[in-house]
Amino acid sequence: MDPLERMDQGDEQSTMGTQPGGPAVRLRGVSVVRGGRVVLRGVDLEIPAGEITGIIGPSGSGKSTMMRSIVGVQEGVTGTVEVLGEPAGLAARRGRVGYVTQDPAVYGDLTARENLAYFGRLLGVGGRRIEELIASVHLADVAGRRVDDLSGGQRARVSLAVALLNEPPLLVLDEPTVGLDPVLRNELWSQFANLAATGRALLVSSHVMDEANRCDRLVLLRDGRVLAQGAPAELLERTRTDNVEAAFLSLVVSEEVP
Repeated sequence: MDPLERMDQGDEQSTMGTQPGGPAVRLRGVSVVRGGRVVLRGVDLEIPAGEITGIIGPSGSGKSTMMRSIVGVQEGVTGTVEVLGEPAGLAARRGRVGYVTQDPAVYGDLTARENLAYFGRLLGVGGRRIEELIASVHLADVAGRRVDDLSGGQRARVSLAVALLNEPPLLVLDEPTVGLDPVLRNELWSQFANLAATGRALLVSSHVMDEANRCDRLVLLRDGRVLAQGAPAELLERTRTDNVEAAFLSLVVSEEVP
């Protein structure tokens, strides 16, 4: 049956809310071994609500593995991962975490609106919320087109809209701007800032160093370990550099010097 025909037209109350006074995400001594290789090494990390936290590092540094651990879909995790005050991956609480993977996790043979209707039905979200999201992520002109006919940026926005359907207090976005042109990247980062301003916690991974300045806090990751974390200005002051890429390289060099 067409998802639109099965859509519940009622509106759902927002599920937004985090643990009062506590971080949205807390990692303690988190390690992951995959295929005999250590991918994460004793990571300690806290992600606050109402801010954009950027996980910055080169490809292969462990960014996706960290995010999968937070969402609760990564195998072989040791240590403690708490999300919104509870252990990561609890089936009953997964609706409180919006997860956008590197490859858009939507159906190519459905239109943008049909995708939102389908996932909205699963989450108990009605038609008004769907139309609000179509407008907020600037998909109104293409909402009736099949996803596999959309551009990369448009598909990324469909995935973001799906993740936002039930207004989760935590958004985990794995390299959401990869392959997009500068205009689309700017549009998405503006949307991320607006979402953080509503009190949501956003965790955004990127290997593009110039995106770091868009974040409130940074976690610099290399070879599965946290090199440093803090506000961009703090990291620049600590390393006496004028951009995040230089700060990252400075930290790498200082770590390698005996």
